[in-house]
Amino acid sequence: MAFSDNFFKKIEKKTNVDKATILSLADKLQQGNMNDENTLKEVIQDIAKMTGKEVSKEKEQKIIDTVLNNKVPNNLDKFLQ
Repeated sequence: MAFSDNFFKKIEKKTNVDKATILSLADKLQQGNMNDENTLKEVIQDIAKMTGKEVSKEKEQKIIDTVLNNKVPNNLDKFLQ
């Protein structure tokens, strides 16, 4: 899936996380096992630290369940408008 520079600009504007950091995280995601709950927890915690946001255990579990059950939307760009 290819993302436009506009997509990265929207992400950076909302999160203050730059394109290089996003791409680094994407690389980590590609190398990791996204069907492993511990890997997902690590990624969620990394993202929370990057963005300065706190993620409750309930929200963390909801994200994990969404990923493990393949319910992540294909078009993430529409969530950033």
